[in-house]
Amino acid sequence: MCSGRVDLYFVLWSLYKGMDGVYLGGCRLDECKYTTHGNYYALNMVLLSKRIIEYIGLNPERLRIEFMSSAEGGRFSDSVNDFIKKVRNLGPVGKSEGINEKELENKFKYILKLVPYIKISKKDKLSLRIKDSEQWNNIFTREEIEALFKEIPSYYIDPEKCQACMMCARRCPVDAILSGKNLIHIIDQEKCIKCGTCLEVCPPRFSAVTKLIGKVVPPPIPEEKRTIVRKGKEVS
Repeated sequence: MCSGRVDLYFVLWSLYKGMDGVYLGGCRLDECKYTTHGNYYALNMVLLSKRIIEYIGLNPERLRIEFMSSAEGGRFSDSVNDFIKKVRNLGPVGKSEGINEKELENKFKYILKLVPYIKISKKDKLSLRIKDSEQWNNIFTREEIEALFKEIPSYYIDPEKCQACMMCARRCPVDAILSGKNLIHIIDQEKCIKCGTCLEVCPPRFSAVTKLIGKVVPPPIPEEKRTIVRKGKEVS
């Protein structure tokens, strides 16, 4: 399998489920047999993951990616053994960093929910092909990751503009939009994963979805006020 198919979610989920370290092996850079250069994506994804777990208080050395050919069995063995030794020295995930189990669980749940938002926000950098290894640690900075989580957006459907077209509800990947025929749609903020799909698919003629950053999401309108009365169908 191409290393480029290893998703950010898989890496974070492994640590969330109690793995003490995650090791990825990929083809040598610029030697991708699929010509997709997915190993560059894998590299950038690991570098981003390192900054994220560092942000929540874990040692970034719990992640490693190595590039080698299928003929380098010795190098693979040495690399894996070295990583295992390092992870054992680090100790159990979270405990050696002084984070209690419940706190770590809550942090990972929060981050995992935001993976779509993170991937969309960093899609340009995830596709970079930087060959100089000395520059890798500067692709994602600590300040950048802190800003990423401080500027998390919320999405809100303006009840004055919503026409109950169902477009956003049909396309929401997690069914976070309460909808119905002739009913003003409402975004369930607890379910929302901040992917922005609703904003993208809302017809421009309505522009009912708003992206909010650093603002409190207005409370949903009462259930009894959600019904849209179409012109020509008003009861006299």
